[in-house]
Amino acid sequence: MFDWLDSLVRILVENTFDISMSTRLGSSVHFFIYDTIKIIILLGIMIFMISYVRSYFPPEKTKRILEKFKGIQGNIMASLLGIVTPFCSCSSVPLFIGFVEAGIPIGVTFSFLITSPIVNEAAFAILLAAFGWKVALTYVAAGVVVGVAGGIIIDKLHMEKEVEEYVYNMQIGKGEIVDMDNAQRLRFAFDNVKEIVARIWIFLMVGIGIGAAIHGWAPAPLLAKYAGPDNPFAVFVGVVCGIPLYSNALGTIPIAEALMNKGVGIGTALSFMMAVTALSFPEMVLLRKVIKPRLISTFVVITGTGIILVGYLFNGIGHLIAV
Repeated sequence: MFDWLDSLVRILVENTFDISMSTRLGSSVHFFIYDTIKIIILLGIMIFMISYVRSYFPPEKTKRILEKFKGIQGNIMASLLGIVTPFCSCSSVPLFIGFVEAGIPIGVTFSFLITSPIVNEAAFAILLAAFGWKVALTYVAAGVVVGVAGGIIIDKLHMEKEVEEYVYNMQIGKGEIVDMDNAQRLRFAFDNVKEIVARIWIFLMVGIGIGAAIHGWAPAPLLAKYAGPDNPFAVFVGVVCGIPLYSNALGTIPIAEALMNKGVGIGTALSFMMAVTALSFPEMVLLRKVIKPRLISTFVVITGTGIILVGYLFNGIGHLIAV
């Protein structure tokens, strides 16, 4: 898809910057410029498209839709809505309170909270740019499965008492759902592109910069030996390393791409990314305001286990879905 861009950047690096592509520096500079342009193009397109769809699902409407679904159907719908509904760690508390106040089961609520940060239009765009549509779609499906399974297990454990008492006593009330015409939806999508890019560009540049350094300088044989798909402990290490970090999928995908280019297993790289987005320490701190430590621990264990299983799945089928 981007062969034309690869060729142009090679010409730029070799002819304009006078850096040989056979050197580590040339390889790193090419990676940084190529990935930056490629990701920005796909990022803008995907954010615009999904934001247009998202305009039909404001938080209040999402809450009312979920009220209508029970059982496993509710978990599936929550995970699917998590893909197109705005979510970040700062919004986890008000969303959680709003869902509980609406009477939505705690398991359904957690299906949403697990899937939403893992799978979003920006992450899909960068995955598409870095790894191709097979990996991108498989990643989305895996994120939904982790969210649905995690929510079902939490529901079966009957942990409603692990929610702080004041949450059940809050009355947020019904918010107004403002409908948009087509022109407003297009404006919403365009504004969302500007807002998201402005908010995440620093994560993106840092991630691409680290990825470029890994691409040019990291020792491939060493990484392949200790983090390759044949190492049974590599996925565990990836998840454990990802949990304490504060970032999002956008900053970690370029790193995952560079690691894979050096021989790291696709499952190891993507499980690291999922752990950063779904189990980040700042999100756990915010969730502590509304749920007790036992439920937080259960959430981390269930979600972490699901991510590890997904990592092994990707490592096992990586040769089938890789570009």
